[in-house]
Amino acid sequence: MAELLEMKVAAVSYLDRSGGLRRFIEDCKVLGDPQQTEAVYRFCITVNPSDVIETDARLGDWVLHDSFRATALFQSVCFLSIKTLSLIEKIDTENQVNVVLKLMQLPLLPGYMLDLHKFPRVCSPMRPQALEGLAIAMTRVTKYTQGARFLCTQGTCPCSTGFHHIRVHTPGATESATVRSSFTCKLCSSPLREDMKSRVLGGIPHGAFMTDKQMVEMIDARAVDILSTHPPHSLRYQSVTLFLRDELCDSMKIGKLYRVVGIPAHVHQWPHVTWSIEASSVQPWEPKSPGAVSSNFQSLLVVTSCSPWRFTAVMASMFGSPVVPPGLYSTLKLCLLLSLVQTRENEQDSPHYLDVLALSSDTLIIDRLMTYSLALASRGIRHQASGEMLATLSEDEHGAGTANIHAGAAFLATGGICLLGDLATYRKDKLEVLQSVLETRTASVFFPAKKYGEDTDQKLSFSIQCSFWALGDTGAHAKRTVKGDSIILGSMEMGSVPAQLAETFGLVVQCRHNRTLLPLTVHTLRHAITPGDPLYPASMQFTTQDYQDLLDHARSLQVELSPQAERMIHGYFAASRRLRSSTGPSPLLSAAYFRLLVSMAEAHCKLSLRTRVSVEDAVVAVLLCEASLTLKYGASALTIPPEAVFPCDLHDFESLHQRDMALDQLHQQILHFIYAYAPGAANYITEE
Repeated sequence: MAELLEMKVAAVSYLDRSGGLRRFIEDCKVLGDPQQTEAVYRFCITVNPSDVIETDARLGDWVLHDSFRATALFQSVCFLSIKTLSLIEKIDTENQVNVVLKLMQLPLLPGYMLDLHKFPRVCSPMRPQALEGLAIAMTRVTKYTQGARFLCTQGTCPCSTGFHHIRVHTPGATESATVRSSFTCKLCSSPLREDMKSRVLGGIPHGAFMTDKQMVEMIDARAVDILSTHPPHSLRYQSVTLFLRDELCDSMKIGKLYRVVGIPAHVHQWPHVTWSIEASSVQPWEPKSPGAVSSNFQSLLVVTSCSPWRFTAVMASMFGSPVVPPGLYSTLKLCLLLSLVQTRENEQDSPHYLDVLALSSDTLIIDRLMTYSLALASRGIRHQASGEMLATLSEDEHGAGTANIHAGAAFLATGGICLLGDLATYRKDKLEVLQSVLETRTASVFFPAKKYGEDTDQKLSFSIQCSFWALGDTGAHAKRTVKGDSIILGSMEMGSVPAQLAETFGLVVQCRHNRTLLPLTVHTLRHAITPGDPLYPASMQFTTQDYQDLLDHARSLQVELSPQAERMIHGYFAASRRLRSSTGPSPLLSAAYFRLLVSMAEAHCKLSLRTRVSVEDAVVAVLLCEASLTLKYGASALTIPPEAVFPCDLHDFESLHQRDMALDQLHQQILHFIYAYAPGAANYITEE
């Protein structure tokens, strides 16, 4: 008894020091409305185990290793506080106080971390644990019985009135454990009947509507490697079911990473026992990456510091040397690197999308290059044409009476890249869905009422937050014939890709095969003779791991737009919008195109390992976007060569100097274009 009193004193001391007592009193004022009388009053107590241990080690041990005992202790303390301070007059018994301990974090020790790919889980202790993983499926939010009042059917029994029999939900309990008709009185053993007026559904009296229970399937983040380009392995991954209740509902999104603190529980549904987690707190999680730039790239950055264009030029030219020779498809390589830089896990701000469509008559080589690049993404998913790109529905297996939404490739690639492959392998309806997703960045999931026990059919919309890579075979012409006079100057036949779908991609890149046959043949033969060995000096100097580390570091950079770069982007956008809307078949350029320009300029700045977007970054963004618009709609007054960003082969310093001079000339050409066609051109550029 003395020990229990000491523990109560320690609990009160912790609540006072942490501010929890003040928040508890404020909650009591809200719940003390005399117009409402409830059987159960729910209080959330936020607990930091580290602070609890500093207050009292024994109390900290209870919180970390015996959560039910700790909950009962805080329940008693809260009830005594209510009666002592006269906070809520309507509470008569301790049973009416329902305390939920919210553990925000746990000690950073292996014993408190739950690895989602270790088995068997049934042997793990039933105490608070932390786990990190990816949300791959979830149900809709439904109701559950949080608390109920029962009365004895024997009229002379003291328990026929009052609040002697109160049942509340506990972790791992099913609905039948809280509410059923087989309970008996603890005094006279007579049957109990439920007072339906006092049932609490999700924190409010019965009769009101509130959705406050949700189930989420979470899996180890490494499980998505099997959907990427990594070699297969024998590791086993299995998802775990999380129960989110009340204020935690809708705190998780499909396809995102989270760190969850919760209590493992065995859910008994005869004849099965399900192992699950009752979540206590949910926080977004992003794995830490080293992000240290290698010494080789640091040396290259110093050598090329005389020009803001050279570092990314050499990087793009040498990129992908294990699959294609250096110097080939440099424009596509640069676009892929820019797209890789602008993807990041759990991006809280407005996410950036750089969708890339590569057009080529040799899709095999381009597919290999994209597959190689996908492995460097923060999260890369290769979608199969026969699979589901968005989401699928299934019946819930836990008796919630609702549908379970399973993530498709686009949701699993959240914060990364979804590689679609050759669009010629997709059915027409799949391409129409893809076009809608690229236009709206949302996906709708339809719930048929009859199948899932709903009153009416419903539709939910989810945000798609990934970039898409795809390729089109220009050698496979469509069955329809195109008249020669309908071809616009500068545009190209999209081959197997519908023109409307190609327009939704931010970047469309034409992969030219001039003088590529011999280098590719030599590359293939050398790779067959000496498999696994570096084929070029660039492969030894700039390894795949070097590129991975550089991209990880570049993604973490925070950049700002300089006024000069902003004026150029605004000016080019205004001029191009005005010119293309007044002449030719191209539609009016939307604000999304302006965001694309800014995103590309920022990506080039990050790839250059700088934090301030310069005019030179804006020049590269304008040239790539103008080339893409030319392929879609034809040439404009800003006539640029097909390979404007890489006008010559890069093999020495002289070729880099020639490229700088060519880009300087294109820079002046862009300024003339802005001055001639942008409304209010004086706001962007002077005549000089």
